[in-house]
Amino acid sequence: MIPSLTHIILAALSLIAIWFAVRWWKLERRNAETPPAGRRPGPVDLAIGFVANFFDTLGIGSFASTTAAFKLSGHVADEKIPGTLNVGHALPTITQALIFIAIVSVDPATLIGMIVAAVAGAWLGVGFVARLPRRAIQIGMGVALLCAAILFLVSLLGLMPGGGVAEGLEGAKLALAVAVSFLLGALMMLGVGLYAPCLILVSLLGMNPLVAFPIMMGSCAFLMPVGGARFVASGRYSLPAALGLAVGGVPAVLIAAYLVKSLPLDWLRWLVVIVVAYAAISMLWSARRDTPATAP
Repeated sequence: MIPSLTHIILAALSLIAIWFAVRWWKLERRNAETPPAGRRPGPVDLAIGFVANFFDTLGIGSFASTTAAFKLSGHVADEKIPGTLNVGHALPTITQALIFIAIVSVDPATLIGMIVAAVAGAWLGVGFVARLPRRAIQIGMGVALLCAAILFLVSLLGLMPGGGVAEGLEGAKLALAVAVSFLLGALMMLGVGLYAPCLILVSLLGMNPLVAFPIMMGSCAFLMPVGGARFVASGRYSLPAALGLAVGGVPAVLIAAYLVKSLPLDWLRWLVVIVVAYAAISMLWSARRDTPATAP
């Protein structure tokens, strides 16, 4: 029996999950300088991982909310936040992708084209972000968080396009979707979540918004291990926080996907808008405070 494209993608995701976990472990063993006690996730790390990935599975997104939690708790340095997000959320996101790609029908050419473009963007983007100074990352993430808050607000006010019924794209629309996916993949390495802009993109192009779930989760599931491994190699991330996101996140995904059938999320989305806006202002204020003093 010839395996279907869906089965091939699911097998590839399973293999990349194993590769990433082994690669992460080997890199940390080789580069370990922190005592074992300082490398374990704490209760706060696990709680952030569980809550962020629980609601991420329901479509809220995890990057903006996790960044806000890091800023509020103050236990991850600003310049290490992008790497921590991409490393820590990789395995929970792969879990999401395995579930949604298996149950949601989407045109194979559209799915593969957008995933490959996002991975290529991430591969090129991570090398750039890993070399950025602290203040550049603060400004970039501050602006990105403001954009995320605006996207959340647009969705809450019902101003986002409702979408159509198509399960795929072709021609110029497919080319546009691939080009935007490349950009979104690169921006993921700066800590800019892909979910909200991807959902808006597929809706604007006339696709069924439900199709966005396997596309955005599949894109992130392939690109985050690629970018995450390079962040681990560079050391530009927090190991305890990333472990907390991963260990707390995987069971949260399974609970949200299989046990939660309906949940009133409007109040939570309003809270996310407020918290993310606060985190954006806090990040930009930190960048302003870190501005080198000019010589008299």
